[in-house]
Amino acid sequence: MQSGIHRRDWLRAAAGATASSLALGAQTAATLPRTKLGMPGLYPGRVISVHHPHSIAAGVYQKSAVHQMMHRGMAGLTGADDWAAAWRQFVEPGDVVGIKLNPVGRPCCISDPTVLHEIVDGLRAAGIPAKDIVVYDRYHSEFLAAGFDKWLPEGVRWTSATQRHNATQQDIAGYDPDHYMDMALVLPGQDISDLSARRSYAALYITKQINKLINVALIKDHQSAGVTIALKNLSHGLVNNVARSHSTPTLNACGAFIPAAVSIPVIRNKAVLNICDGIKGQYHGGPSGKPQFVWEHKTMYFSTDPVAMDRIGWEVLDAQRVAVGRKPIAEDLPDQFSTFIRRQPEHVEICGAMGLGVWQRDKIDLRRIDLT
Repeated sequence: MQSGIHRRDWLRAAAGATASSLALGAQTAATLPRTKLGMPGLYPGRVISVHHPHSIAAGVYQKSAVHQMMHRGMAGLTGADDWAAAWRQFVEPGDVVGIKLNPVGRPCCISDPTVLHEIVDGLRAAGIPAKDIVVYDRYHSEFLAAGFDKWLPEGVRWTSATQRHNATQQDIAGYDPDHYMDMALVLPGQDISDLSARRSYAALYITKQINKLINVALIKDHQSAGVTIALKNLSHGLVNNVARSHSTPTLNACGAFIPAAVSIPVIRNKAVLNICDGIKGQYHGGPSGKPQFVWEHKTMYFSTDPVAMDRIGWEVLDAQRVAVGRKPIAEDLPDQFSTFIRRQPEHVEICGAMGLGVWQRDKIDLRRIDLT
């Protein structure tokens, strides 16, 4: 290679360009005008990091510390003088507000009730009654397996898109035929002309049942997507037919699939706030929970911009990996815990290139708050 360009760098650039072209070529059924609160939201590029050294003890989230983190994080993001005012920037009476949780890393790295209760408290303070708050994850069976139903505040509803995981994930029951992403990518052996095989439909939950979404993410490694924080919690939690995005260790298209799915207008418009619960994180072997790779990060992140949040989260994961003697995510090779030949964290930058948020590090306004 000439001009100092190494073969490895060329391959990465080529892979990124291919993923970008696939994502940009995907079609969506509904064209909706962008909204003020839609991605990247009210505060593009702004990420609030709140660290509390006593936020977890003996593996248990500490209520008083989480309360402080939530209040300081929302104030730092919005500049609002009080708790209710911060939440009123995103919701108002009459809204039906969804909260997207994450049960995949159970039992060691999943959404926590302490964080959910603070979010519900904020919504209630802003005038949203409990009956108009709907907690969600894609699979009914996983929601119950994680125990989420057992600790919902009184009056708060919950729902899912479908009953359980299956190999093809192409059943449209629970999904909206009018809101989809069409990409020329199918599971091995399927017909590329079959619309059910090449489309991913948005859940009725996001299209019909709510009008605002609070995206409650975790900070985790993912063996095909590279990282799973805000963006992947949306892309793979709110549409069907996601197995085609990473069906084998060599057929991995997360770099293209995630940007295309998050760009579905109804998802882009309704996901108005991202809260990353990084009190615990998983730096390797994700997305399923592997306790040997879980660490106590004791930090939460707040942003309206999922791209900026994921850029910062990716840096955090790489720093933790290097600290324990592992390679950064983009340079890692397969092992017994992570079998894909090449992870695709570039989905974060591609989402930035598609206008979903701010990718450039020098344009991200990271504000750190340390509590004691």
